[in-house]
Amino acid sequence: MHELPVSESILEIALRHAEGRRVTNLYLVIGQLSSIVDDSIQFYWDIIGQGTLAEGAKLHFRRIPTELLCLDCGQSFAPGEDSFACPACGSLKVKVAKGEEFFLESIEVET
Repeated sequence: MHELPVSESILEIALRHAEGRRVTNLYLVIGQLSSIVDDSIQFYWDIIGQGTLAEGAKLHFRRIPTELLCLDCGQSFAPGEDSFACPACGSLKVKVAKGEEFFLESIEVET
């Protein structure tokens, strides 16, 4: 249900930066570990965009895969399905390097 306020924020940002022009495309970057669901964003977007300069604008989603960084040996790696251990040294001292992103990368407007 948190996708509604997220969708509203995207709309507000897009309209503010469009400066009175019609918004045609929005490009979103979403990390694999984020709790954002593309279909839910699209569902709410279709509703809240009605009657605005962003009505009918197409959303484009780019997913960023998870990447971990081993804090012991510095190895970057994608986690296994059931393990977050570093494949180089076996350490469990890791941090998320990529995969938690969520941002509006760009918008396209009519000129």
